[in-house]
Amino acid sequence: MLKYQKKATKNHPLTEEEIVQNKLLVQKRITIEHINKGIKIFRICKEIYRNNGKRSLLRIKLIASLYNHRLGFEFRNRSK
Repeated sequence: MLKYQKKATKNHPLTEEEIVQNKLLVQKRITIEHINKGIKIFRICKEIYRNNGKRSLLRIKLIASLYNHRLGFEFRNRSK
């Protein structure tokens, strides 16, 4: 679900609660945008994928795992 920031108008300024909610939304959005930027460095996730579609998801998962490794996240096998 998309959440948008509340905007103040000339006659209706934001309340303190709305300002706090906006700051929380911005922090989440910035984190997601930085992750998207990091993954788009690999051109396969940025452009049209022109190879066989059967392995495209595998390649995208590989790129995501490389990005996570670069950030220092540890892989956890969830099948256990």
